[in-house]
Amino acid sequence: MTTSRPGGTTTTAVVAVTALAPVSWGTTYAVTTEFLPPDRPLFTALMRALPAGLALLALTRVLPRGVWWAKAAVLGTLNIGAFFPLLFVAAYRLPGGTAAVVGSAGPLFVVGLSALLLGQRPAPRTLIAGLVAACGVSLVVLKGAGALDTVGVLAAVASTVAMATGTVLTKRWGRPEGVGPLALTGWQLTAGGLLLAPVALLAEGAPPALDAPAVGGYLYLALANTAVAYWLWFRGIGRLTATQAGFLGPLSPLTAAVVGWVALGQSLTAVQVAGMALAFGATVAGQVGGGRRMRRPFSSTEKNGRKDSMDLTVPALRR
Repeated sequence: MTTSRPGGTTTTAVVAVTALAPVSWGTTYAVTTEFLPPDRPLFTALMRALPAGLALLALTRVLPRGVWWAKAAVLGTLNIGAFFPLLFVAAYRLPGGTAAVVGSAGPLFVVGLSALLLGQRPAPRTLIAGLVAACGVSLVVLKGAGALDTVGVLAAVASTVAMATGTVLTKRWGRPEGVGPLALTGWQLTAGGLLLAPVALLAEGAPPALDAPAVGGYLYLALANTAVAYWLWFRGIGRLTATQAGFLGPLSPLTAAVVGWVALGQSLTAVQVAGMALAFGATVAGQVGGGRRMRRPFSSTEKNGRKDSMDLTVPALRR
C-alpha cells in the first residue's frame, strides 16, 4: 500500500490527505439538520457550491479553454449540480445517518464504471471489499432507523451514482496542461452552482431568512466542507486510481456516525462498532487492489495527437 511516487510522495500519504475530503463530507448531515433552515435542499446546495466556486475562480484566475468548457459543465453537473441537491434531499428526508448508507455502494459503482470507461478489470478481492464496506456501513447507520422515506432513498441512490460517474470521468479526462486541481475545482463548483441557481429560485422561491447559526453553517459548508475538501478530492483523483478514490467514500457515513455519537449524543451499539470496523477494513483493503488494467486509459492529450478530446466511447470499442 505504501509505494513511492515522483518527488518522494507516497501513496499512503496521498490516500491519507485525500481521505480528509470524505471525512469532511461526513459532517454535512449534522450541520444540515442542526443549523440550516429546514426543507431547503436546493438553496442549501446552491449556498454550498456557488460561493466556493466563485472564490476559487477569483483566487486562481484561470478559465477553461476550448472543449474544457463542456467538460467542466459535465463534471460540474455530476459532481456538484446533481450530487449536492440529491444529497440534501436525502439528508432532509431520511433519519439520522441513514442518508449516508447508500453512499457505501459508491465503490461498487466506481468499480463498474472504471471497467467500462477506464479499462480496469476489477480483481475479485476489490468486489469483495466493496460488498464488505457496504455491509459494514449498513450495520452502522441502519440500526434502529425505522421506516425509510422512498423519495429520500431514491435521492441517495441517484446522488451516489452521480458522484461515482463524476469521479471516474474526472480520472478519465484528467486536467488540461498547466491547470491545477484548485482551478478544476473552481470550474466545477461554479458550473454546478450556476446550474442550481435558477432551479432553486423556481422551485423554492426567495432565499429564507438566516440566523447566526445558519450563516455559520453555510460558511462552513462553502469553505471547509466544499472548497477545501473538493480541492483535496480532485487532487487525489489525479494521483490515485478511480477505484482507490472510490473506496474512500465509506469514510463519509462512518464520520457521520462518529459525529452523531460525539456531538449529538447518539449512542453506538456493539453491532454498529463492528460495522465500523468492517467498513474501515474494507476501505483499507480497497487501497491495495486497484484492479487489473485491461487497457491503458488514454488521456485527453493522446487521442489522434490532439489535446482535450471529449471522446466518451468505451476504450474496448475504440479502433
